Amino acid sequence: MQLTIQASGDNVQAISYLLSKNPNNLYERNHKGHLVRLFYSKFTESEMEATIFVTPDPIELVKNNANSYDITHYINDREFAVSSIFCSLIRSALGTALNGQPKEEHAEWVNHPFSFQFNFGPVVSTLSDNQLRELFEPIGYEVIITRPEIKYSFDIKDRSSARNVSLKGMKTLQEGLRHLFVLIPVIDNYKHYYIDEKEIEKLERYGEGWLDDHPMRDFIYRQSLRFKEVYSIVENKKTEMKKDEKESKVRLNDLRYEKIVDTISQMHPSSVVDFGSGEGKLSVRLGFIEGVKEILAVEPSESASIKALGRFDKVKDKEKFVVPETLWGSLFYYDERLKNKDVIILCEVIEHIDEYRLPKVMDTILNDYQPRALIITTPNREYNEVYDMDDSLRHNDHRFEWTRAEFHQWCTSRNHDGFYDLRFEGIGEEHATQGFPTQMCVFERKED
Repeated sequence: MQLTIQASGDNVQAISYLLSKNPNNLYERNHKGHLVRLFYSKFTESEMEATIFVTPDPIELVKNNANSYDITHYINDREFAVSSIFCSLIRSALGTALNGQPKEEHAEWVNHPFSFQFNFGPVVSTLSDNQLRELFEPIGYEVIITRPEIKYSFDIKDRSSARNVSLKGMKTLQEGLRHLFVLIPVIDNYKHYYIDEKEIEKLERYGEGWLDDHPMRDFIYRQSLRFKEVYSIVENKKTEMKKDEKESKVRLNDLRYEKIVDTISQMHPSSVVDFGSGEGKLSVRLGFIEGVKEILAVEPSESASIKALGRFDKVKDKEKFVVPETLWGSLFYYDERLKNKDVIILCEVIEHIDEYRLPKVMDTILNDYQPRALIITTPNREYNEVYDMDDSLRHNDHRFEWTRAEFHQWCTSRNHDGFYDLRFEGIGEEHATQGFPTQMCVFERKED
């Protein structure tokens, strides 16, 4: 059983540092009676090919795992197929690359993508060719499956049931290996070792950044964990995470609305415009601010406006509540009714608009509508690191998310006439280095 790693393009020789294997030497280790070897068959400035293969001792396999193997292991060739056994035998040899921990001077290449081709086999699996493709194609690979020709002296079959798999794609070495170490055991018909909660930790570690978004995620977990008792731990954990995420989102929404209401209350306005009012959650709160006589809930979505009307109707009879007026409208169309209001609010709105269109939006608000105050809130991209989101945006409809410096610079640049004083604040739980999850800027028109 073997895995061949091929790469082409510039700087491919750096892969040897990631593998921590000298291309001039044969790597050879005896792992519990099984011989693990790695060698380079090609190593030039633009091409690299390394093969790691295992010559297992089938008697040793059975002897060391007597409770896991039945007598068929003496008479079949499963131990010589790429499987969960293969992964466990080569893990230590590829540990440096798998964990992304080369010597410090070569760390820059860990996140560098190369044009890779991973060839492994033979594969013995009950999964169809189509199922194999469904495992690898969603994570960016071109999948090629071949079956070796065979010739018997008697008529049985002319093609082997074993398959060889080739994967082509632009990946980092660590990404490629982690994909293989998760999915090869999924291809395998069963695992040869005890499965417990540590297996879940391994899946989460190697699957970080890609497994949760895989369309066959549940199938991968079921195949990997095998037993309902173990898989149920993952399901319970996932349910708890979703619950925590939902509670966190609700808390942040509440904090955002509370901050906006507190800020507006100190301004003592009589008229407020809630742009992008959605289902009216913020507009309802605005209706209880003392002194406010008019609230315009502006929303382009008809379905959201209908839900807002239902929300307003439920509280319209409460004491001192000012019922918001719903308006169909857009930031890209001038509306005379919105001119000279005390406060305009853009709560989590700008990040849903393409950046190049924002200057027109701001010119319309500040130069045409000329509110006494403008309040803008938007996500702080730096805080995404606290959420372990890497480069992901918080919502699939977000066109961008800004750092604190980017937001500060943008707001300042839009106030080019200097008619407004700007104040920046944060909303939510503050992180020592990443700031607040939501950032807010308040534009207040100067008295003169």
